[in-house]
Amino acid sequence: MSPDAMVEDITHLLEVWVTGWAGCRGYQTSTEGRFPAVLRADTTREWEYFSHDPSDDEFAALVAKTAEAPTRILTILTNDVLRYSQLAEKHGLNITSASQAMMIVDMETQDTEDPWLSDDDLNLVTSELDGVHHAVVRSGDTVAASGRVFVVGGTAVFDKIVVQPAFQRRGLGSFIMKALAAQAIGPDVENGLLLASLDGQKLYSHLGWSVVCRVLMMSTSDEGSDLSVG
Repeated sequence: MSPDAMVEDITHLLEVWVTGWAGCRGYQTSTEGRFPAVLRADTTREWEYFSHDPSDDEFAALVAKTAEAPTRILTILTNDVLRYSQLAEKHGLNITSASQAMMIVDMETQDTEDPWLSDDDLNLVTSELDGVHHAVVRSGDTVAASGRVFVVGGTAVFDKIVVQPAFQRRGLGSFIMKALAAQAIGPDVENGLLLASLDGQKLYSHLGWSVVCRVLMMSTSDEGSDLSVG
């Protein structure tokens, strides 16, 4: 299915992304009604609930589950940020992140050939474990950049694309994306999917990715959280 066709069903995109993100991180998944949920065992040790444009009643039910523990998170995918910001305020939730976005790309437009590093002091190491493909660029014993990808059906879900500050502005973000694509993208993989921070959105837009919708994270706590790839 083409990215344009998939964008018509953001609820399905969300389910695919949650499956891939949880696969990348080894998270346990469940559902709350019709909505996906993930146990963030390595960070909050609590559940995070996900929904695309829930109704007022659905939102209230998700708020009730989220409010059962201060470290639970409710993440809403929407292009109506104002509505859900107002609903969050009405129900006593704090917006902990409003700058992220879901992005998608047609993998046929991406370079899936093995990339090469122009810097002699850098070295690429790739690996695969339990379906998760990893790419790490090192400078000696120091990790310069890294990322991972997990394939769900015909969609590659990219996660944790990180370039360390000392190695930024050297094209390593693009390099990691190409290295992961070379590892994981076969003939059956049609699309790429990820959540991106503001800085990440600039990189991925340059690489041909398009914004699907905005991402709002909220909880009863006022501490921020981050689930994006970078």
